Amino acid sequence: MGDPRADADHPGQPEIRFVLDGDVVRVRDVSPQTTVLEYLRERLGRTGTKEGCAEGDCGACTVIIAQRDRAVEGALAWQAVNACVRPLPTLDGKALFTVESLQGADRSLHPVQAAMVECHASQCGFCTPGFVMSLFSLYKRVHAPTRAEIDDALSGNLCRCTGYRPIIDAAQRMGALTLPTGWRGPGVDADGARVVSDEERALAATLKTLEREHGLDYTHAGQHYHAPTTLSELAALRAAHPDAQLFAGATDVGLWITKQHRELGTLICTGEVAELREIVRDDRSLSIGAAVTLSDAFAALDADYPMLAEVWARFASVPIRNAGTLGGNVANGSPIGDSMPVLIALGASVVLRCGEARRAMPLEDFYTGYRKSALAEGELIEAIRVPRARAGSEIRAYKVSKRFDQDISAVFACFHLRRAGERVESMRIGCGGMAAVPRRATRCERALEQGGWNESSIAAAQRALDADFSPMSDMRASAGYRRTALSNLLRRFWLEMQQPAAPTRVLEYATR
Repeated sequence: MGDPRADADHPGQPEIRFVLDGDVVRVRDVSPQTTVLEYLRERLGRTGTKEGCAEGDCGACTVIIAQRDRAVEGALAWQAVNACVRPLPTLDGKALFTVESLQGADRSLHPVQAAMVECHASQCGFCTPGFVMSLFSLYKRVHAPTRAEIDDALSGNLCRCTGYRPIIDAAQRMGALTLPTGWRGPGVDADGARVVSDEERALAATLKTLEREHGLDYTHAGQHYHAPTTLSELAALRAAHPDAQLFAGATDVGLWITKQHRELGTLICTGEVAELREIVRDDRSLSIGAAVTLSDAFAALDADYPMLAEVWARFASVPIRNAGTLGGNVANGSPIGDSMPVLIALGASVVLRCGEARRAMPLEDFYTGYRKSALAEGELIEAIRVPRARAGSEIRAYKVSKRFDQDISAVFACFHLRRAGERVESMRIGCGGMAAVPRRATRCERALEQGGWNESSIAAAQRALDADFSPMSDMRASAGYRRTALSNLLRRFWLEMQQPAAPTRVLEYATR
């Protein structure tokens, strides 16, 4: 577990400190690029957590991280994450729970585990610990989960032997078994109220003692890791280390470690910066801090734009959304990232900061080339500013991929229409997978604004899409398929707007 002595005994050499099964673990002797999975298996001998894909897709490595819940005094916020791409220093000040943590003091199975046994939900068993941890996270968040909630909770876990029916049976069964005491118990009662045990309060109190005033500065073998807690500290670090690698949830950077085996040099984690975790809503806009997790950002956007709920549910998986951030997704600049086409269609802007100076620009102007942006040296993303929803806007987003859950888009399109009868007042179309950067379909937009909202104008706008993009062929789709798919999505939007109340989505049918 590393050197057990406290930071005060080693000035200038802070430890990584986190809580595991009620005990504070102190780490001083590992590279900051060490993943949580690697540390669990190779240092602590906790081999229940498995390595499958090592890229956050299969879910065999799922663990739970708990932090103090700022909304409920003495409570913890429980989240499933992927241990395989999570750098160990990001655990600092948090509590970690693995599949071994769930057993009772008498070594009895947790209801989640017992339900998996009763429902014959495991065959080879390799993926089972990950399923158990995802279901435990659901157990802490929802009483009597619906089928849709179960499916969403399991979206980041892959099973190729048992199949999902008995696992879903176990998810429906687990709440009916004998309830454990302490933090292992349910997090919500039958009335929907939070359940906070004395043991959970004690864990929250322990985490409070681990909080740092100025964040973690950790060094090992000449490699530095910084996790500032204020925006001014982050800006100063960024200016002092312009070549440092910034990250928040490491859902992309983690793959550079596990797949490319890169030495990343100085690391600066933005995930602990209080100002970057804020969501501010006023009459004009919704400002989402760059370090707000995707789960929280999408929940905030759902309040204004409920029609986008399906595409957010199809964005990666619950563990990835719990770790990844909206700012990280925007900064990544992938041409197949799902958030950017939506944000562009909504008219979002990005707020950039260098030192104490700020500037803002439309998100559509932020990308200058493949994985290139307008960020200047020493500059970072502070927030994404999204206009508040306006009455009369018609908005739909569509993702075309080979799998429904946890897959990368071949084509993504978001349409944002404002009209008065057949007169199109404005049309914004954000597209992904069609160019080297997320982009607007400007020619198509003009065709609709000039031609109006009618059948002949839609046909002309479909032809204009061909002039907007020159997509490439790759393993996900050919250029011709992408052109045809995007054209058909425009027509689908037209048809859906003719009968907006008609259910046309999988999730709409699932909840009827």
